[in-house]
Amino acid sequence: MRVTQSMLANNMLRNLSNSYEKLGIYQEQLTTGKKITRPSDDPVVAMKGIAYREGLERVQQYQRNIGEVNNWIDSADDALDQVGLALQRVQELIVQASTDTATPSDRQKIADEIEQIQKHIVDVANTKIGDKYIFNGADTKNPLFTSYPESTGTALGLNPNANTSDVEIEVFDGIKLDVNINGKDLFAGATGQDGLVGLLQKIKIDLRDGSKTGDDIDNYLGDIQKQQDVLLSARSELGAKQNRVEMMENRLSSQEVIMTRVMSDNEDIDYEKTITNLISQESVHRVALSVGARIIQPTLVDFLRS
Repeated sequence: MRVTQSMLANNMLRNLSNSYEKLGIYQEQLTTGKKITRPSDDPVVAMKGIAYREGLERVQQYQRNIGEVNNWIDSADDALDQVGLALQRVQELIVQASTDTATPSDRQKIADEIEQIQKHIVDVANTKIGDKYIFNGADTKNPLFTSYPESTGTALGLNPNANTSDVEIEVFDGIKLDVNINGKDLFAGATGQDGLVGLLQKIKIDLRDGSKTGDDIDNYLGDIQKQQDVLLSARSELGAKQNRVEMMENRLSSQEVIMTRVMSDNEDIDYEKTITNLISQESVHRVALSVGARIIQPTLVDFLRS
């Protein structure tokens, strides 16, 4: 096969072009910090990158969901803390009203204060997070109580469609946490009359009844203690949920670190290796230019021009 001068020149130019392309790739990698800038550079890396990024975004969404879970639990715990303080005050008022020195006028005043406490507890039962009611089960668009209890009757203003279903929030693949407390059982009881609000209704009615004795009022102390036990049980349930949430938070944090590292290993360059490759390619390119200058010999025309 006859090798001509033009063939040597064309081969040299093609090799120099390839060398420039490699230099360009290394320079672009150092500029962006990424192995590829378009899917066509390496389809395998690109496809893996999409999958890893989707996994990381999913973990981050679960972390946002965890924030919502904490919001529900913290709000419910704060609400129940207010109820606990209210119950303590009711307990003090019953002790005052049960003494023989308490007059009908005194009991009337105590009944008025308990009625205000009762309304406060109804307000707490209708606590909202944003536009969601947290104590009416899965029916978060409607309140547990639609009105305050009657002053003298037995109607409590409880929503006739009070909901007891769990509110579940997904915090990991296939894992959902129920974040709410059964507000109906806590505030209204199973029958709608034997819960906390119903108990306060009975107390204030009896306080306004002149025929009731101190012993009749004193009997309510045991009922108040039972409601406090129910309240403590609810707060204990919230504490157990919070412990599980913290474990899930730790798990998600670990998953985020792992997914970020895997995605980085797939997409990000090794700067030391890339810089070494760039320097090596620059050396090869210089040698190619030097050899090319020797391959392209002066022609007869060049001699004539000189």
